[in-house]
Amino acid sequence: MINKNRYIRWVLLAVGLTAILGLTAMNVFSLYALHDNVAKNSVENQKRQLLEFSNQVKNRIHYPEVHLRGLDMQKIQASITAPGEVPSEILNIISKAGNDSIFSNIYLALPEVNPSVHNNVPLWRFHSGTGRFYESVAYSRNVTDGLILAKTRMNAILSDYRMSTRAMFDSHKTMVVSMINPRTQQIIAYLIFEIDSIFLVKNYIEPKMRSKFGKSEDSGIVVWLHDWTQNAVLATTDSGFEYSSRLVNHIQLFPYLLHDWNLKATFTNNPEVAASQASLMRNLLALGIAVLLLIGALMFIFFAAQRERLLAQRQSLFLANVTHELQTPLSVILAAGENLSDGRVTQIDRVKSYGSHILHESVRLRTMIERLLDVARSDNKTIRVKKEWVSVTEKTKELLESKEGLLKQHQVRLHFEANPDVPELYIDPADFFSAMDNLIDNALKYGKDGKYLGISIHSAPDQIEISVEDFGVGISRQDQRYIFEKFFRVEDALTAHTKGHGLGLAIVKDIMSRYGGSIRVES
Repeated sequence: MINKNRYIRWVLLAVGLTAILGLTAMNVFSLYALHDNVAKNSVENQKRQLLEFSNQVKNRIHYPEVHLRGLDMQKIQASITAPGEVPSEILNIISKAGNDSIFSNIYLALPEVNPSVHNNVPLWRFHSGTGRFYESVAYSRNVTDGLILAKTRMNAILSDYRMSTRAMFDSHKTMVVSMINPRTQQIIAYLIFEIDSIFLVKNYIEPKMRSKFGKSEDSGIVVWLHDWTQNAVLATTDSGFEYSSRLVNHIQLFPYLLHDWNLKATFTNNPEVAASQASLMRNLLALGIAVLLLIGALMFIFFAAQRERLLAQRQSLFLANVTHELQTPLSVILAAGENLSDGRVTQIDRVKSYGSHILHESVRLRTMIERLLDVARSDNKTIRVKKEWVSVTEKTKELLESKEGLLKQHQVRLHFEANPDVPELYIDPADFFSAMDNLIDNALKYGKDGKYLGISIHSAPDQIEISVEDFGVGISRQDQRYIFEKFFRVEDALTAHTKGHGLGLAIVKDIMSRYGGSIRVES
């Protein structure tokens, strides 16, 4: 039954530890999952900001095409015949674009115009001061390239195209808006918007980037406007953060425009992610401390219960031994007393023998009772000491003289030595006698045949060391930890046939600690 209960206790301990570790693992997983979600949401939010920014740039450049898309192209086609005949609806839109510094020049070309690099065919140039178009041959190669590119593309897609406008970009140089009559699928005209790329970068994109994304230490992101054809950084939100392709975590293209440019970003230590990381570390630390405390408390309760169980077993065995040992001298005293009181013993020698038995068993009984009282007083902290200056050398000699007969009876070989300069101690002589008496009794009880008792007293700075040595069977290293505990006895063949209660060394340890001393064993 005892083994079964022990097995159940260990199983319950294992189940409890498994439950604690399982719940801890789940909590750790949840904390990391929460942190990962915060990090992912932060990155996704930054990606959305990049997309929003690219759309803002697109809307700033694309707005002429957006407004042109709502016009009646059938009507406009019939009215555009000369620079001075451009409809007011178009002029209103072009005037607004002409006031935008992003566009350096605006031109209009009819579909039959075919400019080339070597032949400057007149185009209609918009003059923002008068708000009208005039013929001009003074235009850059960018305008020619953009118009040729747009005409080529529109010729390829016109038959399947159903919208009234189509914007095409020659990288960051020009935007050409084709005006189309969707009913007849004819090109009405081309509007060429020459883009001032320097103004676009320095006066619009870069300031807007820095305003939207801010400093990297605040936003957790560094953004570069990168020209991938030239491998050049045109603008950045953090000039102190050097660009490297290895650092790029995300690339955002500009939708339908600025094909040679893109936004490249690296995600640094985002404050939100850093706060989540700090919170994760704090939660893991708190969880770890809580788990350690919980496991510690569980282990303490378990081993305390184990210890209490062992102590209860020792106390039960102790009571059985004490009861048996008390009965033995009492039985001897009772039998001797009955014989003497009945007058059965009349011879002087037998009377002396019976008296000797009664005296010996009475002394033995008193010794057991005194040790039990010492333990009780020690547990209740009610021991009263009468200190005086004591020579431990002389007191030890007195104790050995009192035990001289016992030593001869057991044929014990005694070796005693003491330094002459051993100082006196301010202690209770009765405590010293009790401690030494227990140690000597142990040496006599557990020594082998040809018993030996060695006592040496040496002085050292601030302490006196008393050594009691015997040639016993030895004590295992595992049991050495417990021999100074009450009721503990080493379970082996020798102690099974040796009377004892497991109190002697516990009493010695209590006396030593009472005077600031210590006791140790070497086997």
